[in-house]
Order: sequence, then C-alpha cells, then structure tokens
Amino acid sequence: MDVIPAGPVDRFPLLYAPQRWEWAGLDAQFSTTLPPEPLVQSIHVVGFVGDEVAVCRDHRDVWFLPGGTREPGESVLAAVDREIAEEAGARRVGPLRWFGAHHCVSDRSEPYRPHLPHPEKAWLWCLTDVVVDGVPSNPPDGEQVEEVRVVPVARARELLRTDGDWYPELLDLAWELRRAA
Repeated sequence: MDVIPAGPVDRFPLLYAPQRWEWAGLDAQFSTTLPPEPLVQSIHVVGFVGDEVAVCRDHRDVWFLPGGTREPGESVLAAVDREIAEEAGARRVGPLRWFGAHHCVSDRSEPYRPHLPHPEKAWLWCLTDVVVDGVPSNPPDGEQVEEVRVVPVARARELLRTDGDWYPELLDLAWELRRAA
C-alpha cells in the first residue's frame, strides 16, 4: 500500500486524537500512514454518489459509513465490495483510494475472530464512487441496517456525529482528497 502525504493534524484534531474504543477493547490512533495489508482487520468506505455520500443507520439510530471486518483470505478490495453491498445496497463504480487508517492495539486476550490480526490491527479508511441501486442484505452476523441515505456532505457530517465526534473530520479529509484528485 502507498503512503500518502501527512494529514493536517491541526485542522482535524478530533480525528487525530488518540481514542479508546471500549466496545472493542482497542486503543486507536488515526494516521495517513497506511498499514501493511496483513494488519487490516476492517475496512470502511466513504462512498460518493456524485457530490453526496452514502450513509447507513442501524437499530440504535446511529449513522455510520459502510464497512466491516474482513473474512478469512479476503482481500481489501473484496471486503470493500462485499461490505458496501451488504450495508448500503451499493456497488463500486470508481477506483478505490485508501486515505488513512486507525492503527489499533487490543487489550483483549484473543482476536475478535481467529483469522484476524492480534493484538495489533488496523481499520482502513478508503473512498470511492458508488451507485446505490439495491438494498442492504443484512447478513445475520453483520450489522442490521435499517436505512440508507445519499445526502450532501454537510448533512452526512451531522448524521455521522451520532457515531463519533471525529467522523465529520474524517469525512472532510476524504472530501478534500477527492476534490484534489
């Protein structure tokens, strides 16, 4: 994977701040230094539909970007395609661009799933153009998506705040990188 230029830490302080994700037992730190592919446990996608973004809502009324955990032997690209279909009813129609990762260390004694890296791992963030032309498949072992919306970036920033105060900054970084390409 390529390394992209360092991100503007001073403009995105919440995104770059060290985080503790209690629900997963992880200490996480965002960086634009991309991890080696074997450390990528999860992928998450900023899916652009023109100048808008596809966002998903679960049963808790939390909005999030589609993504999830890699399956055994699954490539990053295959995980992206599977996750956007499962969670957003979407398909990729443009190239995939990795733009950052949360580098994580788990304090759990076992990996989340046996095939996943442990205790070090990464959550890879990418952006791509998508078409939302289906419905979420909601597999039994995945998140149960109740609604998918394609909304302007400003509205996506508001909605994603329900999943973390740093999400709007992540979206802003993805938007800047997309516009600069």
